[in-house]
Amino acid sequence: MEFIDLPPLISAQGTVRLPGSKSISNRVLLLAALAEGETEVRDLLESDDTARMLDALRALGVGIESLGDNTVRVRGTAGVFPVKEAELFLGNAGTAFRSLTATLALSGGHYALTGVARMHERPIGDLVDALRQLGADIGYQRTEGFPPLAIRPATLRPGSVVRIRGDVSSQFLTGLLMALPLTGVESTIEVVGDLISKPYIEITLAMMSRFGVQVERDGWQCFKIPAASAYRSPGVVYVEGDASSASYFLACGALGGGPLRVEGVGRDSIQGDVRFADALAQMGACIEMGPNWIEASAPKSGKLRGIELDCNHIPDAAMTLATTALFADGPTTLTNIASWRVKETDRIAAMATELRKLGAEVEEGADFIRVTPPHASLLTPHGGIDTYDDHRMAMCFSLAAFGSTVRINDPGCVAKTFPDYFERFATVTQPVPVIAIDGPSASGKGTVAARVAAALGWHYLDSGALYRLTALAARRAGVAWNDEARVAAVAAELDVVFGENSIRLSGEEVGEAIRDEEISSGASRVATLPAVRAALLFRQRVFRQAPGLVADGRDMASVVFPDAQAKVFLTASVEVRAERRYKQLIEKGIAASILPLLLDLRERDERDSQRSVAPLQQDKDAELLDTTDLTIAQAVAQVLAWSNKDLQQR
Repeated sequence: MEFIDLPPLISAQGTVRLPGSKSISNRVLLLAALAEGETEVRDLLESDDTARMLDALRALGVGIESLGDNTVRVRGTAGVFPVKEAELFLGNAGTAFRSLTATLALSGGHYALTGVARMHERPIGDLVDALRQLGADIGYQRTEGFPPLAIRPATLRPGSVVRIRGDVSSQFLTGLLMALPLTGVESTIEVVGDLISKPYIEITLAMMSRFGVQVERDGWQCFKIPAASAYRSPGVVYVEGDASSASYFLACGALGGGPLRVEGVGRDSIQGDVRFADALAQMGACIEMGPNWIEASAPKSGKLRGIELDCNHIPDAAMTLATTALFADGPTTLTNIASWRVKETDRIAAMATELRKLGAEVEEGADFIRVTPPHASLLTPHGGIDTYDDHRMAMCFSLAAFGSTVRINDPGCVAKTFPDYFERFATVTQPVPVIAIDGPSASGKGTVAARVAAALGWHYLDSGALYRLTALAARRAGVAWNDEARVAAVAAELDVVFGENSIRLSGEEVGEAIRDEEISSGASRVATLPAVRAALLFRQRVFRQAPGLVADGRDMASVVFPDAQAKVFLTASVEVRAERRYKQLIEKGIAASILPLLLDLRERDERDSQRSVAPLQQDKDAELLDTTDLTIAQAVAQVLAWSNKDLQQR
């Protein structure tokens, strides 16, 4: 999927059971592989990152059996991988790459570790330098300080003090801590400089303890692994829900009213990112918490407030604060986030770029970002939000849907940690309602739709006029109708307002102008351009605004608004439609006769039903309304009755 268009949202509430924590899942898998005995790992995260770790462990000779229901059985190797020569592809999984680098450096084999292009841009030199202090033999295959790596058997110098920087990535220290028990002797790690992302080290220490290795530490600067330390299976390990993933849904509750509850993490969690809830509370959200759940609701004042926060304790979840800040009163400043720059992408730069697309003012530095929300409503960039192959960018920017329709490019990148994120997101959010009315030409759908919209006080979209409007706007802008890229740009930025008896383009009434014969010809020409059709698909979706939208056309229910709350297929006999068209023309003083109109409508019906893209047909969920013997008032009343029933059920 190239993109996903998220409709504007009006509320959020419900309950989400979180997928397993990525950080815990990959740590547990590696420790289970290194332990003596079999370990059953339950509630394991199924994602790209865990798949890379599982693939690597199997390639190293570890027995892993899938038991279904997010459970695997791992047969431990007691610290000795059976396979001593392997090439491992680890994608963009930092937890897998860093921890396996350390472990394999002390495993006495020949190993090649590679990943995707972005993984080869993420630094690993500090970890390699630390391992070399122990006698590890690690070579860089391309660029000094970066993957891919070639690992050869080490000449160990056990018992030495290992020094490692703590201010780039906590995964370096995690990898070193998890690997050192393999030496069997007492080992000491000294952290040079400030240690970032301390909560992730807490997770590492807790998991090591679960597998029988107790690390002694002096604050955050010195860690000691006792002699004769060895991993032993605890039998069964349950993986907590992912606290970083909880942040998106908690923010939904704060922005969309709530209450919205996440299950799988809570007061008893070992993950630091549960403190994201504290940050939301500082912004004014109402937070409740139990041992295994957290619940968020909107502020009692109705509006979040901007904050300034040191985010060292929630480095991943802090990204969610940056997009939540779009809806706060005043600026939000997030500091101590230098680690963002060496993640799946340079997250500070990427976040700043995409927030600006939505109209925010953004200031960024080496280790901070400051977000001032737009003065008016969010902008709707027709090019969409780019995600940089970064799962957290995609999930964070889903929150922008609380302000407008938003297109997320490459949504599949969420597979790294949360493959069904957007499906789960849809189950707890309520979009702006849409009534989609489709039907053949001259069926009266435009008149009925406009009157339904007026009765409800909703917005109205006459989709059939958009190609004419595009042709007119292009002509006025001096753009040739065959210039696909420039016409598409015009289409994407159309400033159109539809009324019951009005069409305004850039504030000017153009209902008659778009019926001009030359403009009609231009409309037919621009309609054949794929880029224009694509631009108008998104432009139509942008008409969806609170309190609701009534849209008429030929593919509103099937293509443009497949999630419409009410769908109607409005038709009439071709003879009655020809008569209606005849009366319309005569009332406008245009000469006409029934027979040519009848033939034209029959040809149109055949053409529309046979076209390869979005043929005219009744959507499977649409109500059929035959208006052959109905007045307009009767048709409007029936659509309103159906719509009210559908909206109440939802």
